[in-house]
Amino acid sequence: MRLLILLAVLLGIDLYVFQAIRFLASDWSATTRSVVFGLYWTIPIILIGTLVMVSSGQQIDWNKPLFNFLRAFLFIAYLSKFVIGAVLLIDDVRRLLFTGYQSIAGTGTAGNISRSRFLTQFGVLLGSIPFVSLTYGIIRNPYRYKLFAKKINIPNLPEALKGLKIIQISDIHSGSFTLKEPIKRAIEMINEQQPDLVFFTGDLVNNEAREMEPFIDVFDKIEARHGVYSVLGNHDYGDYVRWDSLEAKHHNMQRLFATHRQLGWDLLRNEHRLLDINGHQVAVLGVENYSAHPRFPKYGDLTAAYQGAEHASLKLLLSHDPTHWEDQVIKDFQDVAITFSGHTHGMQFGVEIPGWFKWSPIQYIYKQWAGLYQRQDQYLYVNRGFGFLGYPGRVGILPEITMLELV
Repeated sequence: MRLLILLAVLLGIDLYVFQAIRFLASDWSATTRSVVFGLYWTIPIILIGTLVMVSSGQQIDWNKPLFNFLRAFLFIAYLSKFVIGAVLLIDDVRRLLFTGYQSIAGTGTAGNISRSRFLTQFGVLLGSIPFVSLTYGIIRNPYRYKLFAKKINIPNLPEALKGLKIIQISDIHSGSFTLKEPIKRAIEMINEQQPDLVFFTGDLVNNEAREMEPFIDVFDKIEARHGVYSVLGNHDYGDYVRWDSLEAKHHNMQRLFATHRQLGWDLLRNEHRLLDINGHQVAVLGVENYSAHPRFPKYGDLTAAYQGAEHASLKLLLSHDPTHWEDQVIKDFQDVAITFSGHTHGMQFGVEIPGWFKWSPIQYIYKQWAGLYQRQDQYLYVNRGFGFLGYPGRVGILPEITMLELV
């Protein structure tokens, strides 16, 4: 019943917006009208077919990335139609009010107020903005990796550690990938920086460990002088899957741990590694997912990860969710120099002009959502994400490879 109601609403929007298309096409050639009308009604046909298959469970057999693309396309199309419909509604309210006024005042014949061509054109133009931008984001930006390089001033940093290069990637979400070649180029970008350390800050998969397995032979090419270190994100635990049994979920986790080993990444689960770099101890601490938001898990134990690392010259923390930084790190662990996080993806949507302006709707949920933040002598870096989830693209917020140099 809910599916039928949804379908009725969407088809109602189709019919309503079609009145504007037909109105604007009144002086077009018959061939142009036929092509435009055909393309317009192709979308509801695709919608009906998709909903029928989803309701029957057949989407399980689909290629998941293709299904995600189709779902995103339909969302974009109906978002645009909703915008057009909102403007048309304003025009219809205007016509209704004028018709009522003429009828009461006797200044004209009720119902003779024509549809505004300007408002109709404006509505279609306004509706085309999300359609064009979000479609462009799918076609152009999901693999358009950008290197964000920063120098971070660490007070009392030993001379021997100055110039230490750290690469961070986060939120790979391998279950969303459809291509390998652009990812290989991104790995080449990482290795060209000749990093001392590489950190991965969680969400290797969308839901299941098997999603990463086709890409092991790509990501295992990452090189770093002192190793690659990783932590888990909220999507890595399989909490968003209806498993047949607890044993199946446990098996999935073991499979994910094995994937980290195959990649050659040292997975830190509420623990640390002490590295001897140029005669100084550097502590790489890693916690399981820790979020201040109640809807995400709080498996992290920084106290356990920290124990034994107290005397290290430099302490670096990997923690997937940036809310951990204000919730615990800067309160109770003030000698942790830098916390590396991800999770937000920058919402994969926003406006960013480096050095001038940065905005995304995600900032109304997360105070720290992209880039470098500082509180006293402590830093937080929030990576914008390597992959994508849900919407198979990016608009304004590009996929990120972070390169931090300590000075």
